[in-house]
Amino acid sequence: MKRKKIWLFVLSAMIWACSPEKSGEKEEVEEVVEVVADNTLTEEEKALGWMLLFDGEDPAGWRAFNGTEFPEGWTVEDGALKALGTGGDIGGDIVFAPMDFEQFELEFTWKIAPGGNSGVFYHVVEDPKYKAPYETGPEYQVIDQLGFESPLEDWQSLASDYAMYPGDVEGVVKPAGEWNVSKIIFRNDGASYWLNGKKTLEFVPYSEDWLKRRNSGKWDAYPDYAIAKRGLISLQDHGSEAWFKNIKIRPL
Repeated sequence: MKRKKIWLFVLSAMIWACSPEKSGEKEEVEEVVEVVADNTLTEEEKALGWMLLFDGEDPAGWRAFNGTEFPEGWTVEDGALKALGTGGDIGGDIVFAPMDFEQFELEFTWKIAPGGNSGVFYHVVEDPKYKAPYETGPEYQVIDQLGFESPLEDWQSLASDYAMYPGDVEGVVKPAGEWNVSKIIFRNDGASYWLNGKKTLEFVPYSEDWLKRRNSGKWDAYPDYAIAKRGLISLQDHGSEAWFKNIKIRPL
């Protein structure tokens, strides 16, 4: 019995002595990185309930806000929905019309022209009495943070919940013309905005703090702002060229 234990010890020592780490040899490990094509979903994403809102070629499902057709102010360019910059404070925005959303996780990749300003809205309600999505829908601010012609207030800044919660984008801002990845997670018990992997803000919808900001005066001219708890996703043409791709969402 003792002899067996001794032989096991010797064998273990020999294996340890011959290991690559002991002998100075470095074991090469090939890192496998999955490359996902633009405007596609992985099998894992499909299993988790993600859906694409744009396939990179056909803008089917998207149309003008309060309209019936895909507007001339937008086009498809190199796999992205592109705002041509012909819109303004009123007009030019598009919505994804086939379905609305309440609680969700939304991801999108975007870039903007130098000095540009745009945004992504949710919980948007259509009605002839509304002239633009921002009258009803909260906005994830998309803007050229580094090159905008006027100084920005914190609530106007990139990845902020426009005029509600400022976003902290330190360390993740890219120059105009470069692609960014953004995310909105909206649950009734907690919401957050993300930019290039960083959480820029978080808040609790419909909380006392949220109501205080909602009723602070900024939205007095738009009494239906953020009242609806579900609605459409919308992309803004605010007079600047802007590109959006990899637009995907999953209901929560």
